[in-house]
Amino acid sequence: MEINFGELPFDLDFHPSNPILAAGLITGDLLLYLYKADSPPEKLLEVNAHSQSCRAVRFINNGQAIVTGSPDCSILATDVETGSSIARLENSHGAAVNRIINLTESTIASGDDEGCVKVWDTRQRTCSSSFHAHEDYISDMTFASDSMRLLATSGDGTLSVCNLRSSKLQTQSEFSEDEPLSVVIMKNGRKVICGTQSGTLLLYSWGFFKDCSDRFVDLSPNSVEALLKLDEERVITGSENGIISLVGILPNRIIQPIAEHSEYAVERLAFSHDKKYLGSISHDNTLKLWDMDDLLRGPANTRNSDAPVADSDSDSDGANAMDMDDSLPKSFKGTKRKSGQGLSSSNNFFADL
Repeated sequence: MEINFGELPFDLDFHPSNPILAAGLITGDLLLYLYKADSPPEKLLEVNAHSQSCRAVRFINNGQAIVTGSPDCSILATDVETGSSIARLENSHGAAVNRIINLTESTIASGDDEGCVKVWDTRQRTCSSSFHAHEDYISDMTFASDSMRLLATSGDGTLSVCNLRSSKLQTQSEFSEDEPLSVVIMKNGRKVICGTQSGTLLLYSWGFFKDCSDRFVDLSPNSVEALLKLDEERVITGSENGIISLVGILPNRIIQPIAEHSEYAVERLAFSHDKKYLGSISHDNTLKLWDMDDLLRGPANTRNSDAPVADSDSDSDGANAMDMDDSLPKSFKGTKRKSGQGLSSSNNFFADL
């Protein structure tokens, strides 16, 4: 199944319990579709959410609302049923909002083009934390729920780890010329994987974030725009050449290419609520839905790396250790488009939720 938007999509997300997907377009429009295996996707909603592009899209409140972010510096909450605006924060960031992710049932995080990350508490209706760890745009974020750590990658070439319990920056990696574009946590929380502009996967051991412990280069030279964790051993990659691959982590290997979206870069990947479908968006203006059973049933053309690495969570450089206060967790590439002036943040975003 595929949906041709006619315009460039920037982000997608799936409803947490229903066969509904959301996409944000370069026009600022937010689109909702109902998808079924035996019929074409049906458009449910179209809302002009922002005056500029809609870069970030996430369902919140158990799928009752959608939060979107834009270079116009606003964050908007939209009702899924009616398409009406629930709340709009015009001054959410002092720069373009580039990424939004869900944290807990009552919190989300947003990242902007100047490297600022904010955590929004939907229950208290405030911005609960603000981190200024980076000097360039936030390319991706992920969350370790067991240890309440928020990880962010940036165009400044670093990975940051923010402690949400203390509202402090915990640690930050050393500068890497290989710009990180995507990030996931794997191996039951022992490894952090970053996809980069050169196509190299950087592997960090949890608690040792100053420098990566391993590099996997077999996806080079095509940048890894998107990473999506399949399980603790395997990750799905979306690359600049349009290829979607299944990659094993420790031992590091390309298990098999599983799909080709188009000749253009795969910008985002996401699973449907039941993991039956994989969604991908690209510069060809389309969203494609892939049946996961069909993808994983393909021939296992495993291509090993030149030097497979054993599964280890040790790190010999004690100086790189992060000052941890609890146990291990268990569990757009491109030129920035900055807009807006330095606006003060507001704490009443969720006042009407």
